[in-house]
Amino acid sequence: MKKQPDYILLSVLAIIIVAGVVILASVSAPYALEKFGNSYYFLAHQLLFGFLPGIVLAIFAFFINLSFLKKIAPLLFLINLVIMVMVFLPLIGSPHGGASRWIGFGSFSFQPAELLKLTSILYLASLLSARTEKKESNQIFFVFLAIIGIISMLLIWQPNISTLGVIVFTAFLIYFAAKTPVWHIGLFLLTAAAGLLFLIKIAPYRFNRFLVFLNPGIDPMGIGYQAKQSLIAVGSGGIKGVGFGMSSQKLGFLPQSIADSIFAVFSEEFGFIGAIFLIALFLIFLLRGFKIAKDAPDKFSQLAVIGITSWIVIQAFVNIGAMIGILPLTGIPLPFVSYGGSALIMELIGAGILLNISKQS
Repeated sequence: MKKQPDYILLSVLAIIIVAGVVILASVSAPYALEKFGNSYYFLAHQLLFGFLPGIVLAIFAFFINLSFLKKIAPLLFLINLVIMVMVFLPLIGSPHGGASRWIGFGSFSFQPAELLKLTSILYLASLLSARTEKKESNQIFFVFLAIIGIISMLLIWQPNISTLGVIVFTAFLIYFAAKTPVWHIGLFLLTAAAGLLFLIKIAPYRFNRFLVFLNPGIDPMGIGYQAKQSLIAVGSGGIKGVGFGMSSQKLGFLPQSIADSIFAVFSEEFGFIGAIFLIALFLIFLLRGFKIAKDAPDKFSQLAVIGITSWIVIQAFVNIGAMIGILPLTGIPLPFVSYGGSALIMELIGAGILLNISKQS
């Protein structure tokens, strides 16, 4: 009998992606018209350079042999590290806004850190599944710390702290799921806390963001402006929303409306009901991911599912939490919804791997 993928997960993904296309069409239209004279510029760019290649690669990921994927995971991770270094090279790297996060070729640009989210998950799943089977728990802990250290240096250098936070937290969950000793977890948390204090010390504006989160009134027209406008957008939606395309915050009032703040505009146009519906979809995604992990055919597949599910859900709820004021702003996009081709491609590939593993369960 031919094994079938998880159709509930597939349906949830399809609904989230369609919702993302719909809200991006609405949010991006005024800004695209003003900047490019074409209301559909950002939507077309997302579909052509994000969705289309992402779907093709997701189909490839859906059919790839999982044993082969485990075997090539270290190579993919190593190649990704090399590409991460390339963002700092002249003529290849494409600095923007004081950060070196992109590789550019003419009008094309790619963000290697988005790829790192997936390759680090696959590599850690491969590494931990092999080493824990051999009971090499103490050796693997120091290898794990070294990997996190290398990733941290590259992302701090860019800088891209929000992506670093997602990768480190996801890596922690994979490591915990690998049934490693409890003292490893404690030592890792202490190391992470020390790292966080170091990051605050070298860039005090990160601490200022946290202060503004605790008291948005400190700097409502400066650091706290985006958080304030996000809450206005979410609150303006009421129960049913102001209607599709009728958001006022997207008309230049809300920063990053097509990227980090897109959930706030979605809530304004579709209201509390729409927001709860989108949150429920991500919760179902989480539950289906746990089920796939529980029924996974081997340790590598199980850890890969935990990692990919955690990555998507962490990003979703950190983004949503920032928009409704229960978490500090971090600059993390909303998976499958925010504008950004690199992120969408990698998220679709991750979804393809999840569905691949689900049909093997």
